[in-house]
Amino acid sequence: MDTDPLFPGHGLPPDLDGAGGPAVLWSDFLRSPPGRYMLQWEQQHLDAAVSDIFGYHALQLGLPELDALRENRMPLRIRAADRGLAPEPGAGHPCRLAVVNRYEELPFATQSIDLVVMPHILEFAGEPHQVLREVDRVLVPEGHVVITGFNPASLWGLRQALTRLGAASYLPREAQFISLHRIKDWLKLLSFEVNRGRFGCYVPSVRTDKWLARWNFCERAGDRWWPVLGSLYMVTAVKRVRGMRMVGSVRRRREELRPVLVPAASPSFSPAPRFAPEVVPDGEAVSARVRGAAASANDEPGSRLAGGALSSRPRARRGGPV
Repeated sequence: MDTDPLFPGHGLPPDLDGAGGPAVLWSDFLRSPPGRYMLQWEQQHLDAAVSDIFGYHALQLGLPELDALRENRMPLRIRAADRGLAPEPGAGHPCRLAVVNRYEELPFATQSIDLVVMPHILEFAGEPHQVLREVDRVLVPEGHVVITGFNPASLWGLRQALTRLGAASYLPREAQFISLHRIKDWLKLLSFEVNRGRFGCYVPSVRTDKWLARWNFCERAGDRWWPVLGSLYMVTAVKRVRGMRMVGSVRRRREELRPVLVPAASPSFSPAPRFAPEVVPDGEAVSARVRGAAASANDEPGSRLAGGALSSRPRARRGGPV
């Protein structure tokens, strides 16, 4: 019988029935119709986000059910998770993963990764701040980080908040939902610059593929009319490293130590002063000896040389007494 999946306990699998049953596990949610719907949306937009990011080494942390680096063109792509991935029916071998016990201590060298993708890692980490600091350590300058998570201010987030009132759990209970605003604040503290992001999954909290298909029109309407109310978000940030410039006394000290070419003086040439001051007894005027005949040519008209001394007698006006 097909019933409205907004209400728990009607035609639902036992592992998703929260009325008196166990809490929804992360692995169980990923196998459910809403989980597959989420993986499909994230796979589509992660492919578009990482396709134009270039470098040498790319790293995906967690969520092995999602291949976030399949459209990236870096020569070395690593997928690390804290659990393995069971082989799908008909597959010859399971997906190859690097096992990491703690995301707070990544086994990679400092500034060795160009791209890090973290799908829902911060929500399930015991120390999300330390995980971000570790990602900042392994990223090269101008490296990229892509983060996805659940939006608390959405229909799915509102449905999960009703579990405090006794409703059945829709999303995994062990997840701590972090808003996009807080994620941006944490990235800003680590000198990351957010360059793009988006919201998605605007359908209500339904549990079956049939009801997800019926509410699929909300995707286009949500992108247009209520874009910040999407149940999922994806944000891309770039690691910025500020350069240093020498200023102040250090810069002046370097200029002082710079070698300067100085012309050498000739020992046979010692220019004499043009005016030789002469000290006379008190009460008499001070005169200056003029050396050279060129000084007389520069004197004012009317001045006279008397005995080699420059006279300071005032000139007489024409037609009148002195």
